[in-house]
Amino acid sequence: MAYALLQGIKREQRGKSFAIYCNDIDPLRMELFAQDFAAIAAPSRELVEKSDLVVLAVKPQQVWQVLEGLEGSWRDGTLLISIAAGIKTADLERALKSGLSVVRVMPNTPCLIGSGVCAVAAGSQARPQELETVRGLLTSMGEALILDEKYMDAVTAVSGSGPAYAYLVLEAFINAGINIGLDAALAKKLVLDTFRGSIDMIIQSQEHPAHLREQVCSPAGTSIAGVRQLEAAGLRQAFFDAVEQAYLKSIELGQVK
Repeated sequence: MAYALLQGIKREQRGKSFAIYCNDIDPLRMELFAQDFAAIAAPSRELVEKSDLVVLAVKPQQVWQVLEGLEGSWRDGTLLISIAAGIKTADLERALKSGLSVVRVMPNTPCLIGSGVCAVAAGSQARPQELETVRGLLTSMGEALILDEKYMDAVTAVSGSGPAYAYLVLEAFINAGINIGLDAALAKKLVLDTFRGSIDMIIQSQEHPAHLREQVCSPAGTSIAGVRQLEAAGLRQAFFDAVEQAYLKSIELGQVK
């Protein structure tokens, strides 16, 4: 996701004079950032000392160790964007001990192609103009929604993890088509076009999905037979359980220090 954020920064700052510094334990990632963004490799402390805006793009379990290594190197006016799942802005502010502005962002992987959704929440020190700066950086990645931070764990479970659920459902649907004799390429096209069209129907009609489903299911027809089997197999409850588990995991990650 750091790559997608850098894409957004590059687009937003086009025509302006700026430099990107980066630090990553993976040398291949460093090469990629240098190649695609002319990013300058720098030790973490030097990076923070030179930057007006810092993106913290590490695993939640690594956040506190990284911040401990940066203690005393932050300069006044720096804006910190954190995309670490579950980590609250209040905890980041306490760890920084410097009154810095913190903005928490939860992106998802479709941001890599400009079709994602990012939830944005401000810390107690973040000013409205800083929040707008962050939103501006994110709009080239898709939708950027400013929300109260109390919703961020739920957002993580729905849109942050959502692509994984979607890919699993699509994979299963495609394989089901192959199972009844469809060529793999045809099954994939039928499934993807069906999902794309169904989403467009919801958006354009502004109808509830349940209402549109009822329109497809004619009495004693094929669709209602298939829907009945999905319900009997526990599809609906599986989604409730999956989203709840992801939600609880996000909360758990925020409690690890």
